[in-house]
Amino acid sequence: MSTVTVDKSAPRRTVKYGSMSRDRTWALRWSYFFLTLFAIFSLVPPLYMLVTSLKTSAEISAATNPWWVFHPTLENYIGLLTSNQFLTFFRNSAFVSIFVVTITMLISVPAAFALARMRFWGSATLATGVFLTYLIPETLLFLPLFKMFAAFGEFTGIQLINKWYVLLIVYPTLTVPFCTWIMIGYFASIPKELDEAAIIDGASWFQTLTRIFIPVAFPGIIAATIFAFTVSWAQFLYPLVFTTSTDQQVLPVGIITSLIKGDVFNWGQIMTGALLGAAPPLIVYAFLMDYYIAGLTAGATKG
Repeated sequence: MSTVTVDKSAPRRTVKYGSMSRDRTWALRWSYFFLTLFAIFSLVPPLYMLVTSLKTSAEISAATNPWWVFHPTLENYIGLLTSNQFLTFFRNSAFVSIFVVTITMLISVPAAFALARMRFWGSATLATGVFLTYLIPETLLFLPLFKMFAAFGEFTGIQLINKWYVLLIVYPTLTVPFCTWIMIGYFASIPKELDEAAIIDGASWFQTLTRIFIPVAFPGIIAATIFAFTVSWAQFLYPLVFTTSTDQQVLPVGIITSLIKGDVFNWGQIMTGALLGAAPPLIVYAFLMDYYIAGLTAGATKG
């Protein structure tokens, strides 16, 4: 019977747990350092807007500390919230955003389901083309779109230019491609056994979508909805080009056109209007952030 000898003089490898712990500690410290810098960089503009919105026009014009309010007042908020013009801008933005989100989801959800689950010839190429459409800058599209709508009005007599509802046609060119791409990634992450079982049980594709995939893909749908709402609420270029009358303008354009008179800038009300305009998206993100992150993560990993 053979015996195994162990050379006790051979050096042993030791794991330096203390070194790994120190590296992890320094990594966390650097992470928090850069996160703090990013937070400061991101929060400084809203903080300055808030400080300026609490000042009178005289205090803004005076050579005082711009980061301190010596005589705080709410007259800028009262002035805007009691202004029929500002309320019209807000109402138009709300109508446009709600309708655009509805139109976007009615188009993008069935389109994404068809491209992700109903495999057919050219579906992968078509899905890539949908996303590439979103990459075309809006600065290259607004002139052709404007000429198309102007020619449509001359040909049919139905004027769309300078009407707020023209934005219901224009905004989906931005929201539908990206929302469809997000939903393609989310639908692709769902196990294929679900739709196979539904089809075996006699369900149609529409029933499979409405009864199985929409409930399962709810986080992805929320992510796409938030994106569509943010784009339609904060869009500036298209409403600037397609709407000129005060009663047809939405909030981002209305604030600039109504509160800037020549070379006179009403900074107090401009900052107040910007803060009030940022409130709805902020509220939406605050309550639905978890769904938004989950939807984007699934779309990024499976898209």
